[in-house]
Amino acid sequence: MKFDKNTRKLLYNYISKNLKNTDNPKLHGKALTGNLKGLWRYRIMDYRLIVDIQDEELIIVTVDFEHGSKIYL
Repeated sequence: MKFDKNTRKLLYNYISKNLKNTDNPKLHGKALTGNLKGLWRYRIMDYRLIVDIQDEELIIVTVDFEHGSKIYL
């Protein structure tokens, strides 16, 4: 997946501000349900970052990062 410069900056800034060095990476996210159970969602303006948080540590395995209107299709 390749993003334009502004989208990369948006993603980097969000992770740096809200997730880096946090004791609880789930604090800013929302647990997903249904066929996405076990994954977490972060809202970053109009985008959604879908991640798998492993062992209560901030090991982000990015599953998807798309505009909110396309992410759940």
